[in-house]
Amino acid sequence: MRVKDSVKGIALVTGASRGIGAATAMRLGADGYKVCVNYVSNAAAAESVARSIIDAGGEAFCVQADVSKEADVVVLFGAIDSMAYPLKVLVNNAGVLFTQSKLVDMTAERIEKVLAANVTGSLLCAREAVKRMSTEYNGLGGVIVNVSSGASRTGSPNEYIDYAASKGAVDAFTVGLSKEVAAEGIRVNGVRPGLIYTEIHADGGEPNRVDRLASRIPMQRGGTRDEVAAAICFLLSDEASFITGSIIDVTGGL
Repeated sequence: MRVKDSVKGIALVTGASRGIGAATAMRLGADGYKVCVNYVSNAAAAESVARSIIDAGGEAFCVQADVSKEADVVVLFGAIDSMAYPLKVLVNNAGVLFTQSKLVDMTAERIEKVLAANVTGSLLCAREAVKRMSTEYNGLGGVIVNVSSGASRTGSPNEYIDYAASKGAVDAFTVGLSKEVAAEGIRVNGVRPGLIYTEIHADGGEPNRVDRLASRIPMQRGGTRDEVAAAICFLLSDEASFITGSIIDVTGGL
């Protein structure tokens, strides 16, 4: 893709140092946005994503912030405010999961960390984005896409039901917020990835999980991060100008 001549505005992608977030950030950079590459700990990976965008002729900058912490979110959006362009896009992609487990073996600490990162973080970032995008706050409008998961429909039994529950909350929040800000120039949609080849499976203790489960997918293969990024960027585009409150499944038919 060719980088556009003028900057459309700022696109914030949370958790953009790897996987779906990184792929989305690079597409948005090629589409003419100045991309805020948010990361929580891996500065080198985030800087690599930003460098890829810049080397391709786009604009990008990195901001470290743990979106599960309100103070960090405030600092993140403060960094965006210091830029010369308005915030036009938020992709709530940051999220965590932990080692595969049944509920009976899960601790409150684990559950709270999953909910804080996946639910609270998305809500806090959306709150700050609305303050900057909404015409009620003299904003110019914008688009929010929340990255959910096919687990919100399957429940992910015996593995990640805490993660699945958090993504069910993201789905509900997507629909509710879309109605809350529809008349304020903001569209809000979601994408539910299925079994996608990303590093997150290693976080759960099974790096080859997609290969193990691929035969259950009607398309008989796992998806790629670029396929998910394409769905996200469609919802962010003017081609989706009359779409809000919708959630696209990127699951290969699962």
